Amino acid sequence: MSISKAVIMGKVVRDPEKRYTTNNIPVTSFSINISDKEESLLRIIAKGKIAEISADTVKKDKMVIVEGRLQTFTAKTANGADRKGVEIDAQSVEIVGESTGSSASGSRDIDNISYDDGISSDDLIGEDEIPF
Repeated sequence: MSISKAVIMGKVVRDPEKRYTTNNIPVTSFSINISDKEESLLRIIAKGKIAEISADTVKKDKMVIVEGRLQTFTAKTANGADRKGVEIDAQSVEIVGESTGSSASGSRDIDNISYDDGISSDDLIGEDEIPF
């Protein structure tokens, strides 16, 4: 079992695509650019309620902060070769936008989309398993 957590900020490069599993569970995917200098795309996958909300609120060119688990995927290229990559299974998505009011502090409006699956970090790692 692998435990991972990532918090990434980036600009959405395409509008989210929502589809449904055979069990009618919504799954939304979109990509974000995580670098200012070159195009470094990271795929984001959201499931369930967070997928529904992300599909309706996340839009191309918006800045988002995504928190979730890192996971690997394998996909076929056009020539049939396997391509491996990393994506984030989103547990929280925050849309960062310009403030609508005037503020000297430069505060921003943030729409937070999150999902709590009821699992605490104590449930995942016992105190005796912490390596430090």
